[in-house]
Amino acid sequence: MPDTSISPAATAAPAAASETTAAPAQLPVALVTGASSGMGREIVRDLARTHRVIAVGRDTARLAAIATETGAEAWQLDVTDSAEFSDRIAQLERFDVLVHAAAIGQHLATDEASAADWERHLAVNVTAPALITRAALPALREAAGTVVFIGSGASTKPVPGSAVYTATKHALRGLADVLRIDEQPHRVRVVTIAPGQTDTEMLRSGIPADQYTPERYIRPESVAATVRFVVDAPADVHLTDIAVRPRQEIARL
Repeated sequence: MPDTSISPAATAAPAAASETTAAPAQLPVALVTGASSGMGREIVRDLARTHRVIAVGRDTARLAAIATETGAEAWQLDVTDSAEFSDRIAQLERFDVLVHAAAIGQHLATDEASAADWERHLAVNVTAPALITRAALPALREAAGTVVFIGSGASTKPVPGSAVYTATKHALRGLADVLRIDEQPHRVRVVTIAPGQTDTEMLRSGIPADQYTPERYIRPESVAATVRFVVDAPADVHLTDIAVRPRQEIARL
């Protein structure tokens, strides 16, 4: 699969898309998981300018705040609740964009991780996106929509001491690659956006505070701009794998 690097200049024009004045019922519908913080929150902020956005998260206060700010519809759900997702998605009249931004990522080596650790990470990072996508596929096919998986640089480069998270991101990319092939007859676009180290709570939790320098890392807003680039891509193209790297590469220690 091709691996396309996107520079800030390449994302600038799509990110500047004008706000729409269409009635909510006429807007394309985007659902974003992991919407209460980090990359997911910034993706909601950006897409809400042109879409009816359904923001999915678990943190009540944060989810309410982003919904109030952007006008997004808040679904307070755990991504592993596939039955509830299926019921709610079935009630939508249209579905155009699905963004899987929810993830967990404890720094666990093979000799540290328990069976429960593996099960939890796989459930959130792989199984949940698969089942949510399955529920959304009929509507996405009708709209010739777009599925965006927020992957990780860990899916292409090994991360020392992080076997569990790395394995799940490899699996997520495999899911996306097969889904892309299977959905070609329906013109559903499937893309994996793989950010490098991004200034989020997940990254902060794995680095000592005295060693954390935010300016070295990708801003969540930049990942959101890349999602916008994908969503706004012309109808005749299919972006597939997009690596988003820090401007200056950071050595893996």
